[in-house]
Amino acid sequence: MSRVIDIHSHFFPPITQAEAGRLDPELAPWLKDGGDGSGMIMAGDKPFRPVYSALWDSARRIEEMDACGVDVQIMCATPIMFGYRYPIERALPWVQRMNDYAVELCQHNPQRLKALAQVPLQDIDAACAEASRAKSIGHVGVQIGNHLGDKDLDHADLIAFLTHCANNDIPLLVHPWDMMGGENRMKKWMLPWLVAMPAETQLGILSLILSGAFEKLPRSLKICFAHGGGSFAFLLGRVDNAWRERDIIREDCPNPPSSYVDRFCVDSAVFDPHALEFLVRVMGTKQVMLGSDYPFPLGEQKIGQLIRDSDFTETVRTGLLGGNAAQFFNI
Repeated sequence: MSRVIDIHSHFFPPITQAEAGRLDPELAPWLKDGGDGSGMIMAGDKPFRPVYSALWDSARRIEEMDACGVDVQIMCATPIMFGYRYPIERALPWVQRMNDYAVELCQHNPQRLKALAQVPLQDIDAACAEASRAKSIGHVGVQIGNHLGDKDLDHADLIAFLTHCANNDIPLLVHPWDMMGGENRMKKWMLPWLVAMPAETQLGILSLILSGAFEKLPRSLKICFAHGGGSFAFLLGRVDNAWRERDIIREDCPNPPSSYVDRFCVDSAVFDPHALEFLVRVMGTKQVMLGSDYPFPLGEQKIGQLIRDSDFTETVRTGLLGGNAAQFFNI
């Protein structure tokens, strides 16, 4: 039977305040370990998010994987770690240290724990070099944010980075971050996570489709979008209709937007059986991979249960649970 592979989980290494201070003493993230399995991600002196030890304790992670029947888990940085805002002279050492931390966490059981690297997207040459270095030390791919300030994925700089990854067989996971809306409009009820995150993900996908970027990028590019592709699948009919009716939509996109779904993948983190069925119908059975968003409260608590309980054929379930990921990430 194929292995169960969770492609979307997060880690946060035991970064000290002093270590974070080398990046930014006021805002850089670090871990305040409660010593009892609890912790707090800090941003300078301010609490950012309560967490628990599965984020940095590989043994506990393995125990929880066993409880959920997960054979392999791919870890990536908690997005607050990206460091895109900083000068490359500070950002590059930070990124390299975080990537080395990730490899160290995987050494607990390298057959079952894999990692995606982070890169300093603010300097594309450095980002390309770090993506290649990370591959050489054991990372199975790279995680990036869905934008860099005002630069969406179709910006020439980011296209250059995506091309580098395609040419060097470095798979990519795109994760939303730095969400639109701001504190004044989305001030309560975790609305940035519930509304803006799906929108940011759809924005990332459509920026590649409608700009014509997929026409320029190598077909060898392996790119996956987190959280089921956000709102993309549900609103794809609206986008296709706009492409048919408005020439401004067709200006840089020569083919219907729906014809590009075979150029990227999404994870399965949609939390509803009807949503998963619809997602697979839109994307195809080979373009969806198990992703949990573990170990955060908004993640799938029983990893893989949504797929296991689905009405898909055994062949499709096997692909969703791990077969598609094994091929995508070469594991």
